[in-house]
Amino acid sequence: MQNSAPIWSPSAERISNSNLLRFIETVNAHQTEDISINNYTSLHQWSIDHNDEFWRHTWHFCNVIGNIGSQVKSLGAPKWTQTDSTQSHVNRDTVWFADATLNYAENLLSQAEQTPEREFIVFTNESGEHRQLTGTQLLEQVSVVQQWLLTCDVGKGDVVAGYLPYLPETVIAMLATTSLGAIWTSTSPDFGIDSVVERFGQVKPKVLFCCDGYQFGGKAFDMTDKNTTLSSKLSRVSEDATISVCQIEYLQNAKSACTSDFVYWSDITHHFSPQSIQYQPTLFNDPLFVLYSSGTTGQPKCIVHSVGGTLLNHLKEHQLHCDIKSQDKVFYYTTCGWMMWNWHVSALASGATLVIYDGSPVYPDHSVLWRLVDEHSVSLFGTSAKYLEALEHANCSPKLEHDLKSLKTLCSTGSVLYPEQFNYVYQHIKQDLHLASIAGGTDICGCFVLGNPISPVYKGECQGAGLGIDVRILDDEGKTITQQRGELTCNNSLPNFPIGFWHDDGERYHNAYWGKFTDIWHHGDDVMQTEHGGFIFYGRSDATLNPGGVRIGTAEIYQQVNALPEVEDSIAVGKLNQQSEEIWLLVKLAHEVELTQQLTDSIRQTLKSKCSPRHVPRQIFAISDIPKTRSGKLVELAVKQLVNGQAVKNIGAIANPEVLEEISQLNQ
Repeated sequence: MQNSAPIWSPSAERISNSNLLRFIETVNAHQTEDISINNYTSLHQWSIDHNDEFWRHTWHFCNVIGNIGSQVKSLGAPKWTQTDSTQSHVNRDTVWFADATLNYAENLLSQAEQTPEREFIVFTNESGEHRQLTGTQLLEQVSVVQQWLLTCDVGKGDVVAGYLPYLPETVIAMLATTSLGAIWTSTSPDFGIDSVVERFGQVKPKVLFCCDGYQFGGKAFDMTDKNTTLSSKLSRVSEDATISVCQIEYLQNAKSACTSDFVYWSDITHHFSPQSIQYQPTLFNDPLFVLYSSGTTGQPKCIVHSVGGTLLNHLKEHQLHCDIKSQDKVFYYTTCGWMMWNWHVSALASGATLVIYDGSPVYPDHSVLWRLVDEHSVSLFGTSAKYLEALEHANCSPKLEHDLKSLKTLCSTGSVLYPEQFNYVYQHIKQDLHLASIAGGTDICGCFVLGNPISPVYKGECQGAGLGIDVRILDDEGKTITQQRGELTCNNSLPNFPIGFWHDDGERYHNAYWGKFTDIWHHGDDVMQTEHGGFIFYGRSDATLNPGGVRIGTAEIYQQVNALPEVEDSIAVGKLNQQSEEIWLLVKLAHEVELTQQLTDSIRQTLKSKCSPRHVPRQIFAISDIPKTRSGKLVELAVKQLVNGQAVKNIGAIANPEVLEEISQLNQ
C-alpha cells in the first residue's frame, strides 16, 4: 500500500527561493507557445516534449562558459552499425551540441577567478588534519601542476590517472589535466594492484598520480611499494612507454622509502611559479572522464564520458534538482573510485565549496561527519543508504548532539533507501530537510531519477525522473506500465550518455544498454513507478529472485532482515534446484550473536508476515562478512554464481574477496 501523505513538503519560502522556480520563470518568459509551466510535473513534461529547448535553456541558465554553437541536436554516425542497416537508432546515435566548444576545468574554476579570496575547498580527515584552499590558492596550484604536465608532454586526448584518496591534490591534478583537454581517470588506493592494472592498463595513462599512503579506521596504509609495482606494470602494458609518476606526500613518509624515480608533489610546487592557467578548448563530445564498471562478471568496461555532457548534466542536477547555489558548502562521502566523486567535484562549477573528508565515516565515532556539518556549515550532505542504516543500527541520533542548522538537503544513493530509513532521517537527523533518494550510475555519470526541492517527498520513493529524461517502466514485452514492477528504461537521448567504451567498435556498448529494447536505453533496475510519479527500487534486474515463478526484489528482503537487531547485513541470491529457484539468505550477524534455530525461525517469520511466504528463504547461513564492491555495492551476481557452482570471473573487483571461500563451501 502506497503512502497517501508526504513525509515532507517544502515551505512556500523554500519554493520561492529555489533555483528551480527561477528556471521555470525563465522558461515561461521565453515561450512563444501558449504553455504554462507551474510545477515540477509540467516542467518535466515540457523538458521531454521540447528536449532541444530544455538543454539550451539549461546551458544559459547555468552560465556555461563556452561557445554553444549552432546545432543543439543532430543524428550523427552510429556508434555501432548493426547487420540490419535500415534499423534506426535515433536515441542511441544522437549527437548533442556537435559544434559547441568549452573547457571543463575553466567552468569549474571560473568562480575562483571571480572571487579569489573565498574558500573553495575545505578538507579534513580522521587524524584531525584541516586544510582550506582559497580561490587564489586553488588557481595557483592548478597552474603549477598544469606546467608540470606540459613537461610530461600531456596534451589533448592523453590519459592521466589518479590512484588516490579524495584529497585537495586529487582535485587539483584533475583540474590541471582537464584544463589541457586531457582525459582523467581515477580509482581509490584500497584497490589491489591487479585490479588497478586491469583498469588503467586498458587506457594506458601517460602520467600517474599516487600518494605515499592513506588512513582508514585508525590505521595507516603505506602505498610506496604498491606505487612502484603499479608504475612498472603500467609501463609494460603501455609497451614500455615511459610513465611519469607524481607521488603526493600525504602521510609524510620519508622519500627514501620509495626507490623509484618518482617526482614528488612538493618538488613540483617548489619548481614552478604560478601563472595564468591556459585552457585548451574542447568539443562538447570530446572525452573527459573514463569510469569503470564494477567488473564482477569480467574485465571492467572503460566507460568514456564527454566534456559537455558531463558538465551540463551535473549543472542541471546540482542547481535544479539539489538547489545548490554559489557559496553553498557541499559534502559527499565518496572515494575516487566511485562516480559520486566526479559528481561532487563538478559542484565547483556552481560556485559551491567542496567539503572533503578522508577516512572512515564512523571513526572515531558515528558523529564525525555530523561535526563536519556544523563546523563548516554544510548545506548538502551526500552519503549512501548503507551509512544511514549503520547510524540507525548504532542508535545514533545526530539531531540530539548537533545543531545542523545549515543543512538543507540530504542525498542518498548506492542502494535502496527503505521507507523506515525515511522515518529515521526525519526523526533523528532533521525534520525540515529535503531527503533526496537518487539513482543512476557510472553508466551516465549522473542520475535517471532524483529529487527536486519544490515537490513533496514520499516514504520509500525517489521523487521523480530527472529533467529532460523520459524515464519509463517497461514490462518484458516493452509496454509502458505504472504501479507495476518492471524494467527502468530511458526513452530519449541524453547529452550525458557515454561516448562509448574505450577501444570498442560499438558492439559492447550497444549490447550493454541497447540490445533489449529497440532504440531504448535499458538500465537493468527492477523498479515501479508510483501514483505520485515517484519510483520505488527493488534491486538489480539480474539479481531479481524468482521462486515459484514469482518476481521478488532483493531489497524487499534486506529491508526486513537488516532491521533485525541481531543482523548487521545480508545478501540474498537464487539457488537453482532442478527446474526451479529457491532463496538462499546469507547474513552477517551482530557482534557475539550466533545463528541459532530461534534466530533462523525469527528471520523466516519476519519475512513471512511482513512480505509473503514467497520471500522466506529455503536456506539461511551466517558468514563473516557480506561481499561488496569497493564502492560498497552488494555483489549479488557473483554470490549467485558461487552458490550455483560457477566460477567468479573477476575476484579482484570485490573489496573483501576472502569471504568468497566461505560461500563456496556452503555447497559442500
